[in-house]
Amino acid sequence: MLMPKRVKRRKVQRGRMRGKATRGNKLTYGEFGLVATEPGWITSNQIEAGRVAMTRFTKRGGKVFINIFPHKSVTKKPANTRMGSGKGNPELWVAVVKPGRVLYEIQGIKEEDAREALRLGMHKLSVKCKIVSREQQNAATTSEKVEVING
Repeated sequence: MLMPKRVKRRKVQRGRMRGKATRGNKLTYGEFGLVATEPGWITSNQIEAGRVAMTRFTKRGGKVFINIFPHKSVTKKPANTRMGSGKGNPELWVAVVKPGRVLYEIQGIKEEDAREALRLGMHKLSVKCKIVSREQQNAATTSEKVEVING
């Protein structure tokens, strides 16, 4: 299970997930990637389950890159506890994901196999996702640059 080795503060506030991802929104390592289309929290168990599903399908061929890490702790109070008496203890670790964030990348296998592996990994996550390829992303960024120049 993924979690930080050390943290400065054990208990953090919940925060907000406004806007789109400005970092981690481009494919950097692999040919195909899984991109979040809605905001949410992805737990360390979900990240690991997605990784296992993808590597099992590819029969350990190719390479799977995980681009998210659960830095945020989520606290819970025990059941049947009265209100008050402080904040609960950390129970799990989550990664905060905004729309456009690349979650997983895969390389070294055929396109059909990569898409199927990413689809299996997508079903393990709690946010809606889409599969993108490096060519799609390059074409999108080129068209954006053309619009800026012509605009």
